[in-house]
Amino acid sequence: MKTDKIFYTLFQVFPELLFELIGSDSNFAHNYQFKSIEVKELSFRLDGVFLPDENYPEYPLYFVEVQFQLDPDFYWRFFTEIILYTEHGHKLRILKIRDNIVKIEKVVKRLRND
Repeated sequence: MKTDKIFYTLFQVFPELLFELIGSDSNFAHNYQFKSIEVKELSFRLDGVFLPDENYPEYPLYFVEVQFQLDPDFYWRFFTEIILYTEHGHKLRILKIRDNIVKIEKVVKRLRND
């Protein structure tokens, strides 16, 4: 999708944006690599994953999915993609995911009102 490319580039160039959106210290962005990862089994593609550098294995992963239109199945699909990713032997470390989703939803509501 065209918007996926835009946001992939945006997070590649400005990785600190994710950390600002979730209310975390944007300096952590320098300890991560942002990648787009395809889960081949069912050909799910995650818009992006912030993977901590090897020097910071204790840091959590951050999964990014950009959604511009209402999708009642969004969370179902998003978490399915994350679970499929972990099924392929990747470690999963999600901290405070519910709080972060709420923060992101507030940002989206604020952007819609502007």
